[in-house]
Amino acid sequence: MKKLLVFALFVASVFTAMAESRTDKLLRELHNPKSDYVFVIAHRADWRNFPENSLEGIESAIKMGVDIVELDVRRTADGELVVCHDSTINRTTNGKGKVKELTLDYIRSRYLRAGHGATTRYKMPTLAEALDVCNGRVLINLDKAINYYDQVMEMLIERKMADQVIMKSTKSPDAMKDFFSKHKENMLYMPIINYGAKSWEKHEPLFNSYLATDLPFIAYEMCWDGSLKGEKKVFNKVLKSGKRLWINTLWGSLCGGYENGYYDDRAVDNEEKIYGKILSYGASMIQTDRPEMLVKYLDSKGRHTLK
Repeated sequence: MKKLLVFALFVASVFTAMAESRTDKLLRELHNPKSDYVFVIAHRADWRNFPENSLEGIESAIKMGVDIVELDVRRTADGELVVCHDSTINRTTNGKGKVKELTLDYIRSRYLRAGHGATTRYKMPTLAEALDVCNGRVLINLDKAINYYDQVMEMLIERKMADQVIMKSTKSPDAMKDFFSKHKENMLYMPIINYGAKSWEKHEPLFNSYLATDLPFIAYEMCWDGSLKGEKKVFNKVLKSGKRLWINTLWGSLCGGYENGYYDDRAVDNEEKIYGKILSYGASMIQTDRPEMLVKYLDSKGRHTLK
């Protein structure tokens, strides 16, 4: 009898492990304060090999091993949410016009452009399509989602995905509490803090208000342009607060300035100097335009292994 019980428990544990999705594992690391796992965020998915914000780019990023895909949300004239960065479709498709003034049917009749401007055979996805591709496979960072919060939340609750999506804003904790109070479930959240000579007068009080709030959130997205010295002290406050530090290595003005900044293009054949510096700041979430390179670097450091 005892052997049968042990066997039954073993079988149950095996099935539980099999049922656990990749996003379950990622969320466990995300909420573990002792984890040294570093999350790789693919900016607009894999836009180097496919059009930005495309389903194909999302699939490619997932296959690279990224943990989060960053996607942008806009709403059409007929109320549909699509995945598009710009307010117009002029740059990213072979069509023209403002997203908010175009119907979904018109947008879907156009074709996405590749990064070098060539027209492809791919179409702009709806947010619903992107969510369905990501569900259980990769976490999502939705940019501009706060503009359509109620509509996005309805879609996430329907798919049981609220805990798989991170949104961000520069709104105050009190403003975010108002958003959250309308729903029984909410997306994960992080504030954006800008540390620079032109922005710190406004963002220092915002930063301090988040350090003092009881609003639940997971990380600070910290951007600094190198115009002020002392970012390390600011980052240390983030780390001492128990929140994760999110750093963007997309371009210089987000991570130290163009001359001496720590961004992706400077990391080519120089990963240790650039990404190593970002890690030394204590970053555990890095948004990148070179996700494959960053994943390989973190793998070599033992900082990107899911348990």
